[in-house]
Amino acid sequence: MTNYLDTFFTALGDPTRRAVIERLTQGPATVSELHAPHDMALPTFMKHLARLQDAGLVHSTKQGRTRTVHIETAALAQAEDWLKTQRRVWENRLDRLAELAENSNSH
Repeated sequence: MTNYLDTFFTALGDPTRRAVIERLTQGPATVSELHAPHDMALPTFMKHLARLQDAGLVHSTKQGRTRTVHIETAALAQAEDWLKTQRRVWENRLDRLAELAENSNSH
């Protein structure tokens, strides 16, 4: 799981790739539509899409000359599960710390 998370968070560590994911939450889009708001060469942009695909965040389909990119919700769900687990762990730790602080102040 850690290797997956490393790839996942590395992919989302770039603002261009996050913008692509944010756009895809509205629905599938062509590569041209995704590329349009970014001031970079298409080959550079395609590298960003490849990183997202390698991380399991997107997949694409080709019909004729048009490639359409779709978001992969399974990858997001796995990361969300991991984050929920981490939140529970830290909430428990903070609850224990608060309890310890209360007990030491009451003496």
